[in-house]
Amino acid sequence: MEHRLLDRIPLEAFRVFDAASRHMNFSRAGRELNITQAAVSRRIKTLEDHLGSPLFSRRGKNLELTPQGERLFQRVRASLDYLEESLEPFRGATGQAISIAASGSVSHLWLGTRLREFGKENPGISIRLLTSDSPSELASENNDLVILYSTGDHPRWHLTPLMAEELAPVASPDYLASRWLDAETLTPQAFAALDLIDYDRFNANWISFQQWFERTGAAPRGSRLRPRYTFSTYVMAVDAALRGDGVALGSLGLLREHIDNGRLVVLGSKTLATGYGYYLGLPRNRPSRDEVLRLHAALGKST
Repeated sequence: MEHRLLDRIPLEAFRVFDAASRHMNFSRAGRELNITQAAVSRRIKTLEDHLGSPLFSRRGKNLELTPQGERLFQRVRASLDYLEESLEPFRGATGQAISIAASGSVSHLWLGTRLREFGKENPGISIRLLTSDSPSELASENNDLVILYSTGDHPRWHLTPLMAEELAPVASPDYLASRWLDAETLTPQAFAALDLIDYDRFNANWISFQQWFERTGAAPRGSRLRPRYTFSTYVMAVDAALRGDGVALGSLGLLREHIDNGRLVVLGSKTLATGYGYYLGLPRNRPSRDEVLRLHAALGKST
């Protein structure tokens, strides 16, 4: 069986080649890697022999990459960058960024501004945010903190409530004004005929407009609702409502800032408490670092 070329090349040679390519100087590359200039030169020569092609050329005192060397450097640098990112969850505690996971809607509508404020008050703490709508990715134990859509119980995470989920239709003031509508007196039957904005339900427990009307007892008579717009994410549905495209189903806790500043208005008086909510989680099976507990406390106070 023919062996791959990579099987015959020591992986250390690529690290040496990367350092030499960045510094364009074998001595400086050696100092970075804590080896001698001669050792760098030998490893580069070994790599060139395996590849059958020169990687560097000299023009006077200056070192340059050959065209083959330039192409290899781009690939090696990209591979090392990718490997560095992949190892982030396994770093030791000292100097490690806090990793927090949340859905796209929570990250965009609620968490982002709070992380920014925490960062201003704690400039020495780095934060890594994982955004995903996959429950299994969010609940990965590689994360330091997680915000889960839940009823409050999880086998691997100790959950603290951030906000209970309460759903109501919302629209922009401009959308209502353009149709001469009064948000306070608008009935479910009336806004069911407006431009409803819905979203795809990737979680069986999420509520769409059809379920909202049925569970509030306000389902209009006749055929099933046909939203004017359906988006692949909840964030896109909210953005459409903010633009004045129609009526979205608002998760009032997530949209509190938009409602308080008048960018969105709640329609009518019917709301639906789903029994679910958003919970901030600490891992049950390992102790949390002080900076993680500090962020946990800050997020808990901001609800």
